Amino acid sequence: MAEDGIFIGAAMGATGLADSPQLLNFRRANRHGLIAGATGTGKTVTLQGLVEGFSRAGVPSFVADVKGDLAGLAMPGSPLAKTHAIFAARAAEIGMTDWAYADTPVQFWDLFGEQGHPVRATVSDMGPVLLARLMNLNDTQEGVLTIAFHVADQDGLLLLDLDDLQAMLAHCAERAAELTTSFGNVSKQSVGAIQRALLQLRAQGGDHFFGEPALDLADFLKTDEAGRGVVNLLAADRLMASPRLYSTFLLWLLSELFERLPEVGDPDRPKLVFFFDEAHLLFNEAPPALIEKIEQVVRLIRSKGVGVYFITQNPVDIPDTVAGQLGNRVQHALRAFTPRDQKAIRAAAETFRANPGVDVATAITELKVGEALVSLLQPDGAPSPVARTLIKPPASRVGPLTAEERAAVRAADAIGGRYATRIDRESAEEMLAARAEAAAARAAQTRTANEEPDDARGSGQGTLDIALRSAARAASSSLGRQVANEIGRAMFGGGGRRRRSEGGLAGQLLRGMLGTLLK
Repeated sequence: MAEDGIFIGAAMGATGLADSPQLLNFRRANRHGLIAGATGTGKTVTLQGLVEGFSRAGVPSFVADVKGDLAGLAMPGSPLAKTHAIFAARAAEIGMTDWAYADTPVQFWDLFGEQGHPVRATVSDMGPVLLARLMNLNDTQEGVLTIAFHVADQDGLLLLDLDDLQAMLAHCAERAAELTTSFGNVSKQSVGAIQRALLQLRAQGGDHFFGEPALDLADFLKTDEAGRGVVNLLAADRLMASPRLYSTFLLWLLSELFERLPEVGDPDRPKLVFFFDEAHLLFNEAPPALIEKIEQVVRLIRSKGVGVYFITQNPVDIPDTVAGQLGNRVQHALRAFTPRDQKAIRAAAETFRANPGVDVATAITELKVGEALVSLLQPDGAPSPVARTLIKPPASRVGPLTAEERAAVRAADAIGGRYATRIDRESAEEMLAARAEAAAARAAQTRTANEEPDDARGSGQGTLDIALRSAARAASSSLGRQVANEIGRAMFGGGGRRRRSEGGLAGQLLRGMLGTLLK
């Protein structure tokens, strides 16, 4: 590593010997990058070397480990490894006199909590747009999902996990007529479709991801006691079986970094570098609105000091609006077997700054393993002319760790058991259930109040109660008031002679009624 950048490798001169170092300038590292090439051409080793370089410079990184072989970053390489002779020869060829094996500080993460610390986010954090993409909803269903989020916010209902979202959708279905008037059509068919999509999301492991404690992004921005940037390695081998969950999670993570980190402009060194492997999954079947969001996040997040590097097999996997923002490029070999491959070669050749000594279109098909066409941003921000480059060997192990090695690294890191135990606090599901229970209790109480007591039915006392209630209701009329007065005097006494004599009609009615009751 040079003082002002990361040594990637040495460019080959006209004589075919390496004679010019290729440096990724730290001040331009937040201008993003692309590492592309066919399978088996050396992309992983290039990625590993970049991660090591950033770590030694005190820059933390986030890396999606799709195949599991990047876990070797946590251990130094070994002279006993099969690749040792090749790496030693390459180091000598490009003049790396100080090359030596060394480890890199690593924190392991896993959405499923098996190979690393659990990674969780709340449903509210994810938001309706990304959730709609995750569940492959159409525009109408996304609109209903957005209404559910709005109602939850309006009613103070926390959406933390998928149970909360499911309860909230059922609540919206019950209030469909009311909500349709206020927000637009909320059909039970759309709610049902979203509920079915939720079941599919659970089957993909969504229950593991949504909940608390949610990820604290500060845990991604750490250095170790020696000042080296910590590498946050996401175990993504199992996650790749759910590509939509994988890509949506990484896009959410980028969006969270953009929302929460302060503006820093172009720092001397990035605050974080984000490596997105199998990047084509992010853009597959993505609607134009989502592509626009990705383009916006990539364009603006550099001002937060975050560099984003996409790793993919084919450069045409990246939409032009995004690819145009990737200033640092490392292109490994491509094979011209299909028309798509040939298109990719032409596209790659057109994106590099021309170099009279390099025929890019020809060189791309001739590159050997561990060689690449490299163009990096210079200190003034301009891309360097493309150069055929011998990539440096890594210092850490190339390949996976054993389960025991991974467990030991995980146990020794700074995260500890912070995310180990899931928290289930009161949220939308519990609050809606409590409201429904309270409403049912009130309804039962009202029904009880409107019904006669069971022990009074069919008895004389019950008949008397009914008669008294009827008499009370009759008090609203003139005659009824007289009857009520007579009942009061008969039961409680009082009233003058004139009152008793004037109540003849009422008295007759009362005596007749009581006589009937006492028969």
